[in-house]
Amino acid sequence: MAEDSLPPLRDVISRFGLQAKKNLGQNFLFDLNLTRRIARAAAPLEGFTIIEVGPGPGGLTRALLMEGASRVIAIERDDRALAALEEISASWPGKLVIVSADALEVDFAALADGPAKIAANLPYNIATELLLGWLTVERWPPWFSSLTLMFQKEVAERIVARPGGKDYGRLSVLSQYRCEAKKLFDVNRSAFTPPPKVTSSIVQLIPRASPQPACDLKMLERVTASAFGQRRKMLRSSLRTLLPQPEALLALAGIEPELRAEQVPVEGFARMAALMGTRDFSSDHGRTA
Repeated sequence: MAEDSLPPLRDVISRFGLQAKKNLGQNFLFDLNLTRRIARAAAPLEGFTIIEVGPGPGGLTRALLMEGASRVIAIERDDRALAALEEISASWPGKLVIVSADALEVDFAALADGPAKIAANLPYNIATELLLGWLTVERWPPWFSSLTLMFQKEVAERIVARPGGKDYGRLSVLSQYRCEAKKLFDVNRSAFTPPPKVTSSIVQLIPRASPQPACDLKMLERVTASAFGQRRKMLRSSLRTLLPQPEALLALAGIEPELRAEQVPVEGFARMAALMGTRDFSSDHGRTA
């Protein structure tokens, strides 16, 4: 793999005055071995455009380029970091595109030209919102072939959680319905500058070509919102915010009404969402015997 001739990141931070800002959710990684490990987790990189959110001084950016990314599009809202990223661009001619923008306002699909992946040490304060945006794009399979992302460990555990535990919830269902999700490894807080208060984790999500059973995603969001909105209650009670008499829906979906939301597998929620899209359960005539 290629190397670069750029100065150490600590020197870059000092020279450009890039002290991390809490309001931007910034925590910088200086360890190039670690950033290269993250980049390798997203492999293969050659032949792909890699979209990175919140590159800051460019630790992961450099690692992605060194590990063979054909092109990196780095989206950064902190103007202070742009000069440091420009230095990387000059060192890797034609391979780094810098987009000065708020990631929450970016049309990601429009940026991708050909095969694309997302790899990022996401700013903690917008990480979940960004993930939900990528998971709920209308066109599926989506424009990206993988997501390799850093989250706070507690968020990562929710993404990959299986039914039956306290971490299993709406984020678990939405993530696992549309993607194969797995946690790759943890990153100790001491690896960052400044150190966050929590451990972080790298999660990878690979889009499913055809999530099954097929259902309308907006309906799946409604069903999970209702079920997990009162997660301590049995489904026959919690789902009443969605339907006045949810027993018919549960019977057709093959789900015991005494179960709680955290006990229902992803497929069970998808079956309910699919049925909601094909039948009228809003009155007694939608009920089954």
